Amino acid sequence: MTKTPGEVERFKPMTKALRDAHKAFRQVDAEKAVTEHEIVQKAFSANRERLKAERLAREAELKAKEK
Repeated sequence: MTKTPGEVERFKPMTKALRDAHKAFRQVDAEKAVTEHEIVQKAFSANRERLKAERLAREAELKAKEK
């Protein structure tokens, strides 16, 4: 069946099985998103700490050379 411009597709009520499937996929997607976010946050934090340590080491080295 092809639609002509302006024609509206008939409403198809969702079955219980389809609703349950959508619900399960939403939960999995949400868990996956949270997991990905946690991984990114941990990587960001580790990188920030590494850069901070490098900066502090450079600053300490400069102070030691000045004396």
